[in-house]
Amino acid sequence: MKTTTLLNPAKTKKNRSKIKTIAVAGNPNVGKSTVFNALTGLRQHTGNWPGKTVEKAEGKYTFHKKEFRLVDIPGTYSLLANSPEEEIARNFICFENPDAVVVVMDATCIERNLNLAFQILEITPNVVICLNLIDEAKKKNIFIDEDELSLQLGGVPVVCTNARKGTGLENLMQEIENVSEKKIKTVTVKNRYSPEIEACIENIEKKIKNPKNLNKRWLTIRLLEENKELGTALSSHLGKQNFLKIQKAANKEKRKLNFTKNLRDNTVEVLINRAESVYKSCVKITKKDYDKRDRMIDKFLTSPLTGFPTMILFLMGIFWITITGANYPSEVISSFLFSLEDKLMSLMAASAAPAWLSGILISGIYRTLSWVVSVMLPPMAIFFPLFTLLEDVGYLPRIAFNLDKIFKKCGSHGKQSLTMCMGFGCNACGVTGCRIIDSPRERLIAVLTNNFVPCNGRFPLLISVITMFFIGQSLSFFDSFKSTLILTGIIIFGVIISFIMSKILSKTLLKGLGSSFILELPPYRKPQIGKILIRSLFDRTIFILGRAVAVAAPAGLIIWIMANVKIGELSLLIHCSNFLDPFARMLGLDGVILMAFILGFPANEIVFPIIIMSYMCTETILEIQNPAELHNLLVSHGWTYITGICVMLFSLLHFPCGTTLWTIKKETKSLKWTALSFVIPTVTGILVCFIVSNVLKLFPI
Repeated sequence: MKTTTLLNPAKTKKNRSKIKTIAVAGNPNVGKSTVFNALTGLRQHTGNWPGKTVEKAEGKYTFHKKEFRLVDIPGTYSLLANSPEEEIARNFICFENPDAVVVVMDATCIERNLNLAFQILEITPNVVICLNLIDEAKKKNIFIDEDELSLQLGGVPVVCTNARKGTGLENLMQEIENVSEKKIKTVTVKNRYSPEIEACIENIEKKIKNPKNLNKRWLTIRLLEENKELGTALSSHLGKQNFLKIQKAANKEKRKLNFTKNLRDNTVEVLINRAESVYKSCVKITKKDYDKRDRMIDKFLTSPLTGFPTMILFLMGIFWITITGANYPSEVISSFLFSLEDKLMSLMAASAAPAWLSGILISGIYRTLSWVVSVMLPPMAIFFPLFTLLEDVGYLPRIAFNLDKIFKKCGSHGKQSLTMCMGFGCNACGVTGCRIIDSPRERLIAVLTNNFVPCNGRFPLLISVITMFFIGQSLSFFDSFKSTLILTGIIIFGVIISFIMSKILSKTLLKGLGSSFILELPPYRKPQIGKILIRSLFDRTIFILGRAVAVAAPAGLIIWIMANVKIGELSLLIHCSNFLDPFARMLGLDGVILMAFILGFPANEIVFPIIIMSYMCTETILEIQNPAELHNLLVSHGWTYITGICVMLFSLLHFPCGTTLWTIKKETKSLKWTALSFVIPTVTGILVCFIVSNVLKLFPI
């Protein structure tokens, strides 16, 4: 590592008393979060940026008895602000004035990473370059001249790390301390443009009197680019009058120029050329085919002939593991939670609580929550780690690559494939994942169509119907495989509907030009099991389960009231079911089934128990674990194979659950789009079931 010259400690004494704020920046998939987690350990918390639905992570660590606050800003390829993530990253570095910025770079492909580094160095010289994954670089015979790289970047320190193993973190913390306390003299990087543009920049700089800690040159270039979002942020930071004065000067100078191309394009071109030049001077590769293994794997996984079958096989494998693996834990959790019901009832009786209150709290709310937790938790605890495993290994970007052309033809974005995959675990999680799509139009398409892929809450109903009406009640491996195959076919049908609806939306409500999609295919890496478990269980499973519980609690109250309040001889539930029955019959269902879907709005997991409760005329939800007994109950109430098919189709296509709608409202901040996300799948489900049921009735079996 380059030897750095330390300044006089006496001059920096006043800076040592306060907590230093350090921003951690970098491209996606460079190990930025790994570096952040390695430094902060468990001393961190997450949330959203103020006014944004982009995740924010903060943490602290102590070095040489000094406290440092780390802020993990969103991973981005650029600060030119084409997305909320880029906007947040840029604004934090520009306006929050961090004491230092750690730019995490992938040592195996620093040329791409240099683009972001140069943009940050235009804003501030207080930068530490962290060359992460240095072990992978050495394995691939990639050698980096750290001294030369530091020189090319204005003298900023360059530290090589392997954050997974903790290598180089001590040196990294030392250089963070040096930079944040001004012990090292660094300079702001200037990216040189054409003589005409440079003259324009110089003239505007002279007229900027009060930049408020902003680099004058960077401010000038951004004003020349006429970025509206940045203009709003600058107006707030500089003051409206000061900003308008500077903007007026910039516009005056710009009118003198005769640009042969857009300034933004010129800026990008300069950055790319400089990154290429620095890369050639600092990096040597002794083995030219270092990525031969990755390219061979990609030939198989991204080929039109083998890529799609492989995706389907992976999908089937994940579903099979999730379904079979969740059975026993679900039974254990269910038995435990329901075993507490009698004890809670005894406690209520001992406290002289009225019967109706015990019924509402225990038979209604508690039983519903127990059912949701026991059915929802195990599949999510299995699915999300498997999904995160594919993400950590590097396979998910290959899925996006394979599906990009299809999504493009549908007028949507290739990244929608990733949000769709997340929707298999939970549609609410899939909706949250739509943040990765930069275009607001394409992000909305992904949000509105995410519900067409079934979440794990719908799997129990789908599997039960498949087993009872199309497979048989055997528990053999072959029957389990056939069940998984049929389930996969249903899911593929949902994906096709998603494509069709995306196309319709792109031609009607959400017209517009498709955005460009630059996809990075990261190298294949050994998965980090600990990281996978934390991300999947805590960040996804517990988060989604918490929202589901919050929504399911009032559902339990409503279900109990409808089952126990009677008009004449019949409960409200039966009266409502009878009212819906004529319409439901047109869809191949019956009133009880349709009413169960309506009452199951808070959580799809309770739809089937409500159906059983209604048929058996009980006063609380229950289940029948014997498949033969359950099959006989359904058949005795008029179920046929047509009913089974229509139930599966309506389960696949009907309105999102309460948790998902809640998430859509939070993400879109719009009642209009939340309402449309309810209406679109519901109307689709009604039309499909109507057509299928009436066609099948023409061909009785």
